[in-house]
Amino acid sequence: MPLTNADFEAIWLTIQLASLTTVLLLIIGTPIAWWLARTRSRLKGPVGAIVALPLVLPPTVIGFYLLVATGPNGFIGHFTQGIGWGLLPFTFAGLVVGSVLYSMPFVVQPLQNAFEAIGNRPLEAAATLRAGPWDCFVSVVLPLARPGVVTAAILGFAHTVGEFGVVLMIGGNIPGKTRVVSVQIFDHVEAMESAQAHWLAGGMVIFSFLVLLLLYSGRRTPIAHG
Repeated sequence: MPLTNADFEAIWLTIQLASLTTVLLLIIGTPIAWWLARTRSRLKGPVGAIVALPLVLPPTVIGFYLLVATGPNGFIGHFTQGIGWGLLPFTFAGLVVGSVLYSMPFVVQPLQNAFEAIGNRPLEAAATLRAGPWDCFVSVVLPLARPGVVTAAILGFAHTVGEFGVVLMIGGNIPGKTRVVSVQIFDHVEAMESAQAHWLAGGMVIFSFLVLLLLYSGRRTPIAHG
């Protein structure tokens, strides 16, 4: 059998993780991207740099500091224990937190580029029609920025699917709980199970190619690279 039950379990967990992470990234990343696109604050540079850090930092560095911060002696760990959530390391929730942080620039940057490309004229026209800020954003900005939103969602989902270092550091390798596809491939390689590794790795190659083909076959919104 090319794929085992553990393989399908890892695939399903990865889909769940990528889907939830993408939704959270769009919710969190949209206001950040809008602020970065519109603000003239001196904080724009530092905030933009913080958002882009995962593009240059090794995943193990991010995973290590997440592990420290969310552990029993970390400030996030103290908070989550205080409100009754327990500790995040080696849980699915921990995977989600790590994935959101690590994939943040792949969502924020396309959204920011799309918002900046809109310019002021459509917003000024909407203001003359007495549209409020929220109505303006929902009725004018989001429709005009739709290609950027789609690109951000696709990149956020695809990047989460391909994570390895961060999810291994923060989630470990617990079957059915934190073992995603990338970690499952690593396990197959360690066990010298080449056939199973080929099936999963080949599927990742095809998935990545289709994502890039979709993005480069008609998307005009610039995307993040890293």
